[in-house]
Amino acid sequence: MLEPVVIKEINKNKIASVTLNRPAVFNGYNEELLTSLAVILAEIEADESIRAVVLRGAGKHFSAGADINWFKELAVASEAEKKRAADLGTGAMQKLFTLPIPTIALVQNACFGGGVGYVAGCDIAIASEDARFAITEVRMGITPAPILPEVISAIGVRQARRYTLTAETFDAHEAKHIGLIHEICPVGGLDAAAEPIIDAILRSAPKAVSDTKKLINEIATLPLDDKLADRLASISAGGRDKPEGIEGFSAFLEKRSPNWYKS
Repeated sequence: MLEPVVIKEINKNKIASVTLNRPAVFNGYNEELLTSLAVILAEIEADESIRAVVLRGAGKHFSAGADINWFKELAVASEAEKKRAADLGTGAMQKLFTLPIPTIALVQNACFGGGVGYVAGCDIAIASEDARFAITEVRMGITPAPILPEVISAIGVRQARRYTLTAETFDAHEAKHIGLIHEICPVGGLDAAAEPIIDAILRSAPKAVSDTKKLINEIATLPLDDKLADRLASISAGGRDKPEGIEGFSAFLEKRSPNWYKS
């Protein structure tokens, strides 16, 4: 029996582990993987009990991006089929980026092309010392269009211009410097490095976390005018009387853990 190309596991703390599972091709994505990933992310979004998502790659590498064999097939496909394949890639990246649950990428070794899109689309990224990155599409004569929104959001326009136009390979330290990842850990230490971050998420109110992520995505490119400032003030004021706001403040005053955190 063949193993699934994307594996979903949920632990007792309601942390979903999503593993890209095509190690023989460095977790390169094809139609099957992108379709499976989109379905799994939709399942996670529909499950209100899930507190965070950890995205990882099976085997030696995180992800080498697109499977070159799939690209060979698409080279002789119809224009409609090429567009459908592109929609799969863009849609999977968009779903990851907009998922209203915290997402954490754990990156080891190779992270190229669309693999960088996965990392940029996650809220938090940790890489081990052996990680190396490159947005390689222009070397093959194409543009990394499906991942550009996520990449620009993560590293900004200036850095995006450099690394998408040159396709240079860079290490974990440069990835941290430009904002693609948040932390670097020893090789083999990704799960240990993620533990305190996951614990911090679990200590935070689930709906407040979800609402905050959605609000960030909504207002990130908006000007802070009077209308937006008034809306933000109303959101802040209204939250204090909601169940999570009441419980969070009570827990603070009583010096106890809130009811959403199980130590």
